[in-house]
Amino acid sequence: MTRITAGTVYITPILVGVSKAGQNTEEQASGLVLVDKDQGMTSHDVVGRIRRLAGTRKVGHAGTLDPMATGVLVIGVNKATRLLTYIVGHDKTYTATIRLGQNTVTDDAEGDIISERIAAAVTDEDIEREISKLRGDIEQIPSQVSAIKVDGKRSYARVRAGEQVELKARPVTISRFDIHKIRREVGGKVLDVDVTVSCTSGTYIRALARDLGEALHVGGHLTALRRTEVGPYSIEKSKRLEELAEEFEVLSLEKAAGALFANRQLTEEEASELSFGRTITASKNVMDEPADDLVAAFAPDGALVALIADKGEKARGQIVFTGKQ
Repeated sequence: MTRITAGTVYITPILVGVSKAGQNTEEQASGLVLVDKDQGMTSHDVVGRIRRLAGTRKVGHAGTLDPMATGVLVIGVNKATRLLTYIVGHDKTYTATIRLGQNTVTDDAEGDIISERIAAAVTDEDIEREISKLRGDIEQIPSQVSAIKVDGKRSYARVRAGEQVELKARPVTISRFDIHKIRREVGGKVLDVDVTVSCTSGTYIRALARDLGEALHVGGHLTALRRTEVGPYSIEKSKRLEELAEEFEVLSLEKAAGALFANRQLTEEEASELSFGRTITASKNVMDEPADDLVAAFAPDGALVALIADKGEKARGQIVFTGKQ
């Protein structure tokens, strides 16, 4: 991580290569910022704050978090925005609390309660039995109040306009769905179930809460959600915005790519060839453990040159970071 501490009187440019006026210069620092998002903020809000702290508009995120949710939001700055597409597809891990006995219009605590059924008769064994059916490869119908487009319009916008929306089920994989604690609240009328879920990209945790409640015939919704992992990036390495304002931490482009992909060390000649858009020997012929997909290719000095992929006996840059074409 690169750490730059803000001064008490005047905050000097956070990123090397950014002018005092916050204007971009030719040589811009690039990397990932791992944010521990606060509740109530949108992902867009976080991007806006990072733009101001970093002094650049070239900032994006790798997958939204609902305002209700907290936890890991991966932000790309400058050249690292080109990595975000590959981060979005990684598995994610969440801690969550599911309330059984109530349905809401949004399947989480932000929506109005639309039905209540007493959950006192539901046993711990009942909950475990139904959760076991939600592990592994499943077909999940996303929450109606989601960003999925239906005939060109977001599903949540249609629902808020009073329309009935039917979304198609999609395959997701739940590799972990662990129960930590079951608490009987409101005189036992509702049950709060604390869980950890690890899942593939595109999984809706609030849809899991909804489906668990329906399987138990009492309804369910999400009351708390915290994302603790996105691919190789964890909550332990993440900072809240207030902390980042005091000490801005950027995971370098090299470390970010090195954690995402198999790594290949290049010769000076290979690094130059890729920089000019030319091909080099296929990775499968020079790496001990050749990757089936993209490979992060590093120059002898450690700089990230490109993300490369084999095509036959040659490897070609899919994204070149040191282009000289």
